[in-house]
Amino acid sequence: MVEMNGVYEGQLRCTTTHGPSKNVVSTDAPKDNQGRGEAFSPTDLVGAALGSCMMTIMGIFAQRHNLDLRGSTYHVEKEMVTAPIRRIGKLTVVFTITGNIPVDKRHAFETAALTCPVHKSLHPDIQVDTTFNYK
Repeated sequence: MVEMNGVYEGQLRCTTTHGPSKNVVSTDAPKDNQGRGEAFSPTDLVGAALGSCMMTIMGIFAQRHNLDLRGSTYHVEKEMVTAPIRRIGKLTVVFTITGNIPVDKRHAFETAALTCPVHKSLHPDIQVDTTFNYK
């Protein structure tokens, strides 16, 4: 179990503290939903969590196979929908892999990424498009 504690700061802003590390994340409502858009929105954090979780799982795979992913990147685009309710409609994740992943390991590598806990926790109505580019 991991604890996180949050405080509503007013003006649609929250501050959340990660219990074990004491790291702090602030959120702000986006401009298109009455906020200032001056920090991650809660739904932005979902997209960030997906990208970082998938990259972490790929990192675990890489370590197990003595591969180096340092310098690899991910780019996430989040699209909201408003009907029937406001929610995340689509997350597009593009990975640029700079490590030398052998062609014969790429399918297993990509499959591992798609098993990350965040990906598996998303509602099935959220469309997730993922691209892996190898340099």
